[in-house]
Amino acid sequence: MGILYLVSTPIGNLEDITLRALRVLREVSLIAAEDTRHTQRLLRHYDLHTPCIAYHEHNKLARLDEVLTALAQSDVAVVSDAGTPTISDPGAELVRACIAAGFAVTAIPGPSAPIAALIVSGLPTDKFCYTGFLPRRSIERRALLAELSALTVTLVCFEAPHRLQDSLSDVLETLGDRPLAVVKDITKRYERVWRGTVSTALAHFTVHPPRGEFTLVLAGAAPANQQKRHHHRILAPTATPNHPDTALIAARLQERRAQGERGSVAARNVARELGLQKSIVYHIWLELFADTETGAERDGT
Repeated sequence: MGILYLVSTPIGNLEDITLRALRVLREVSLIAAEDTRHTQRLLRHYDLHTPCIAYHEHNKLARLDEVLTALAQSDVAVVSDAGTPTISDPGAELVRACIAAGFAVTAIPGPSAPIAALIVSGLPTDKFCYTGFLPRRSIERRALLAELSALTVTLVCFEAPHRLQDSLSDVLETLGDRPLAVVKDITKRYERVWRGTVSTALAHFTVHPPRGEFTLVLAGAAPANQQKRHHHRILAPTATPNHPDTALIAARLQERRAQGERGSVAARNVARELGLQKSIVYHIWLELFADTETGAERDGT
């Protein structure tokens, strides 16, 4: 009887693969790949010639018998397009079927986008909750966020670029203005890590339309014994009927800047106009225009 190997593959940089993973991919009789075209690029890069079959979300149940038949004769490897199989990728059903059939299942550890984003975020890593991709629809997204709102552990999730701003708005409204890191294209050429708060992230990506693959790493809720102490600080920036969304604040600031107002003056005027704390508005100003300000403008002189 063969062994089912769950092989982690690079999430961007092709050098991020272990020697053991390369040996296993070379020695197994078959590779079940999420996308054979994608996997063939990796195999060609390392001069590997193992046969591949497609094993993805739409055919995974139909392929089960074929993979189990192959396992009866020899070892089989499972790979996803990037990262670790079964983590927001196909493979979980196959693992359960192999266990039920008595086959050995083992992992070849390696790259994982949630872990990579978590460790560069600067947020606590001792306890965390990974939720995969956030739901596409706002009502379902907010429902999930509400379920997670009381967790004090760091939250990690994926999001598509065309939904990033909507999701950040839902996070702001549901969880409040927490610290977060937005990790773009981890390990790839244009990798970026944006760190700040939810409101300033929303302001940033309103001005700089998101492109690429994103992982969000959010601070957990404050422990119960700290919530009362920090109640005002936590709730002040949250989107409510009396607290305009960050996109509106950003638009007002851009108008004021176009009229020649400096940061401190513009923040004071917009804060007065919208009934907000000046510090909140000025934080958004710095996110929008810090790269173009002079030292005097930053000091409000």
